Amino acid sequence: MILSAIGFWLNWQATHPATGEVITTINLLSKEGVAQILEEMVPNFTSFAPLGIVLVAMLGIGIAETSGLIGVFIRMLVLSAPKSILTFVIVFAGILSNAASDIGYVLLIPLSGVIFQAMGRHPYVGMAAAFGGVSGGFSANLIIGTIDPLLAGLSEEAAHILDDTYHVNPTANYYFMVVSTALVAFLGTWITEKVIQPRFGKYEGEVKPETIEPLSAKEKKGVVWSLAVFVGWIVVITLGVLPQDGVLRGADGGLLSSPLMTGIITFLFLIAGSMGIVYGVINGVFKNDTDVANGMAQSLKTLAHYIVLVFFAAQFVAYFKWSNLGVIMAITGAETLVEANLGVVPLMILFVLLAALVNMLMGSASAKWAIMAPIFVPIFMILGYSPELSQAVYRIGDSVTNVISPMMSFFALIIAYFQKYDKNAGLGTIIATMIPYSIAFFIGWSILLIIWITTGLPLGPGAGLFYEMGV
Repeated sequence: MILSAIGFWLNWQATHPATGEVITTINLLSKEGVAQILEEMVPNFTSFAPLGIVLVAMLGIGIAETSGLIGVFIRMLVLSAPKSILTFVIVFAGILSNAASDIGYVLLIPLSGVIFQAMGRHPYVGMAAAFGGVSGGFSANLIIGTIDPLLAGLSEEAAHILDDTYHVNPTANYYFMVVSTALVAFLGTWITEKVIQPRFGKYEGEVKPETIEPLSAKEKKGVVWSLAVFVGWIVVITLGVLPQDGVLRGADGGLLSSPLMTGIITFLFLIAGSMGIVYGVINGVFKNDTDVANGMAQSLKTLAHYIVLVFFAAQFVAYFKWSNLGVIMAITGAETLVEANLGVVPLMILFVLLAALVNMLMGSASAKWAIMAPIFVPIFMILGYSPELSQAVYRIGDSVTNVISPMMSFFALIIAYFQKYDKNAGLGTIIATMIPYSIAFFIGWSILLIIWITTGLPLGPGAGLFYEMGV
């Protein structure tokens, strides 16, 4: 608001590269500006794109998580893995766990330490592998999780600074993140076996190995029936998209504009919720509809900080748009970058480094993107790069330094896990252990990004790399 007043008095302006229109700064501290702020504060919040989709996604995932289904899937995946590929499975399971909020931090990391110790290996090695997957591979996954609609909504709101009609789907980075899942899993496994394991050797501390309980008969029954529900949903979706005039196809008969793609969050809610209900009923967690509702409410409690963030992020984006500061900064920034003539690859690698550096100072992925997206998404759009590409590049930088950032919200918990096996473990122990993962993920992911950009592959369904002003 203060900047808008300063910009108005100093006559900050820029020429729109597509229309030739001269964009001037609007003073938000004027009588009209103050009135708009007061009248639009509530609509800014309630209509903010990420809010509804994240809440709906978490309702379904919350049912699956509170029922115990997601936790038992992770246990089953890790416990059934052959010893020869156990490290890979742990890293891979860590990446997948990101679809379900904090389950990876709370369950998988300490469980991995217990499993490695039971196998005669150092528990630090198992926890490092899990931490690398859960936190270092935060943005990669095979399934759409809560982070996808959250970031997509913020990207869409930022894109609206230049283009009111632009839509960023939660599946915007899906293809890139699927390939990234395999990349991070292999890199995490290689670093664990070749760098971390030789460093720690055999554990000789005082903590005795724990007994790892296999799945009970009731848990196995719940898994079987929840998988049956999943198969049922696959059949329903298949029947809806196979016929040319299927109910899940778009009006033009295509898939990109179909209810399946545009309603992906609804399907996530229905599938995760129904699987969780079946598992919870069989295992006695859910006895009636009140228990299910309580599970949904429990999941929303974890979003309290997010909802607060969204309130301020919504106002921030709106003020940027109303004042024209967002457009003026985007045009000015884009002109500066054009004059620098860096090229797309160096530009994107620098953006990865910037996001990685900011991640060391601010832990929340959504909080950082809420601040950075309104600035960088329009800049890159003017330069000809899509909001989906900006978002994918940001996700790389946000992930690679997670494992060494003291600002990461679960860092204190990770220290506590390590102190279970060595009371002298501290911040330096974690960072020294995890730096090889951070370096490997940065190099590997950057190479993948370069390959992706040079080959022109789409980042997700209908999500290209480039954007053309006025289209």
